[in-house]
Amino acid sequence: MEFAEIIRLLIHGVVLGSILTLGAIGLSLQYGILRFANFAHGDVMTLGAYFGLFAITASGVQAWAAMPFAMLMTFLVALAIDQTLYKRLRSTQPIILLIASVGIAFMMRSAISLVWGPDNHVYQAGIQVPVKVGDIRIKPAWFMIVGGAAVLVLALHLFLQRTKVGKAMRAMSDNRDLAQASGIAVERVIIWTWAISAALAAAAGVMLGMDTQLNPIMGWKLLLPIFAAAILGGIGKPYGAIAGGLTIGIVQEMSTLAIAPAYKPAIAFGLMVIILIWRPTGLFSGRST
Repeated sequence: MEFAEIIRLLIHGVVLGSILTLGAIGLSLQYGILRFANFAHGDVMTLGAYFGLFAITASGVQAWAAMPFAMLMTFLVALAIDQTLYKRLRSTQPIILLIASVGIAFMMRSAISLVWGPDNHVYQAGIQVPVKVGDIRIKPAWFMIVGGAAVLVLALHLFLQRTKVGKAMRAMSDNRDLAQASGIAVERVIIWTWAISAALAAAAGVMLGMDTQLNPIMGWKLLLPIFAAAILGGIGKPYGAIAGGLTIGIVQEMSTLAIAPAYKPAIAFGLMVIILIWRPTGLFSGRST
């Protein structure tokens, strides 16, 4: 196997891992604070990607410029779903919320198909002229995906570490009852959790659209790798999700050296099963799954 091919797959893995990281962070925040596994998270990514398509079509801006609009609109939809459905079910068992999220996922997927149609879409028609580095060809969008993901992760780190809301979110993730007894506004923290997780999911969806075509099941296809990344890093641990996302992305792409690309999701599933058996709380000691 040529060295250039290995480097190419490694670059692909970092790009995919950057997208998975943003999705896994949002999923971990939801599990850590809201206490349920959101199976609609992949479809929230898809919705964000299509909101980006709407902004691009309506105004002619580039994909990266459409990202703030997609993040805002996706948050508003996610908040509306929380206030009308999830809020009424928070006092029930987590399995009920999980089942409700599956139903929301199907509804969102169907709504996207009705509005934008079942066909594939692209943000930019034509062929992107790659940047050549030796024998390696790199798509310009990859620089924006990796760089954008790094900026968002850094912004989230500063938010969690240096703001009162961020510290309240970390307190609720560690011990919700103690945080509530300390006077932390639980509903405010929940709204912020949906804002951050939905915005990151939308950004991941737009980045996925920059790298490939849009279709109504694009986020659903990534749901398993996102869960695998969150579990690998420790479910409920957003910092662990960063390592988990990059690991899953790189391992999936590098696995094509030995197996057909169609079996890449099986690699994510296999890693998730191994981690659940060997270390159920994840490599960074997240909440028990």
